[in-house]
Amino acid sequence: MSREAAEKDLREKGFIDRLIVLEENTATVQLAAQALGVEPGRIAKTLSFIIKDQPVLIVFEGTARIDNGKFKRAFGTKARMISPEQVEALTGHAPGGVCPFGRKAGVPVYLDVSLRNYDPVYPAAGDDHTAVRLALSDLDAAMAPAGWVDVSKEG
Repeated sequence: MSREAAEKDLREKGFIDRLIVLEENTATVQLAAQALGVEPGRIAKTLSFIIKDQPVLIVFEGTARIDNGKFKRAFGTKARMISPEQVEALTGHAPGGVCPFGRKAGVPVYLDVSLRNYDPVYPAAGDDHTAVRLALSDLDAAMAPAGWVDVSKEG
């Protein structure tokens, strides 16, 4: 169901032509980079967190990691990821396909500044066999973020 929701969202926003469907598994940054023939940093990984009892998605460049100090300053709380068992129920996407497209209503998405290191980037599109090729200039229109944050450190 989550791929269909992602495709519907991409269609409505005018980005369905950027969708890439692959035979290879793209569930991890390394697998996605290999399948697409790009460096891992170009994979726009979406991580899911609980912030003040609400699910939140943050999109990072593929090799970035969470900087706990920056996260706490930005969100006023410690970084707490959603468990793999709960992620689909809370975000609308299963692990390996979590993305900012077609997410459950009310789930905000933030874009980490690490994304600015690469152009284009490739987020997933709802399952572990898809990606979307997006220029940096398209991210706001395609993902409808709540804002940009700086909560990463280099991988």
